[in-house]
Amino acid sequence: MTPPPFPMAQAADIAMLVLDVDGVLTDGRITLDNHGVESKHFNVRDGHGIKLLQRAGVQVAILTGRDSEVVNTRAAELGITHIVQGCWDKAEGIRALAEQAGITLRQCAMMGDDIVDLPAMRLCGLTLAPSDAHVAVRRGVDWYSRHRGGRGAVRQACEGIILARGQWRRIIAEPYGVTPEGCGWG
Repeated sequence: MTPPPFPMAQAADIAMLVLDVDGVLTDGRITLDNHGVESKHFNVRDGHGIKLLQRAGVQVAILTGRDSEVVNTRAAELGITHIVQGCWDKAEGIRALAEQAGITLRQCAMMGDDIVDLPAMRLCGLTLAPSDAHVAVRRGVDWYSRHRGGRGAVRQACEGIILARGQWRRIIAEPYGVTPEGCGWG
């Protein structure tokens, strides 16, 4: 499947990007050592995309079905304060996140990768997925990245939202001297 064009009109009013963890912020692998200590692999460029999006005034939240101290650590590093872990009813979870943030569900964008994410995603104003998301998710979202989960999908989504909100010049071009075209947009 070829990724659709980024939905600029829908993304223009987004106030919060909600991210699943396993398969979105990570490549989906969970490593356990002999003592049961968990590790996950995060992409530093995705993290920088999150920081850029926050500078653009967009809140970022995490909504995940698992509980993991690693997620708390990574969220703290990125300044993400809206976190819901251990949530199997993600529709309820996203409602809680929107209420905490003081925004409507239509102002939420969500990036998920598996069918458990779909009920929450259907409540959002913008739905996003990595290129390696479950086929039902890719078929049901507004846009999916050309990148895989944990491999740049979040960064690309963040850049798209920044561009749609008309903030590319202030957030990316002025400090870094990079055009949207230089980053693969248009």
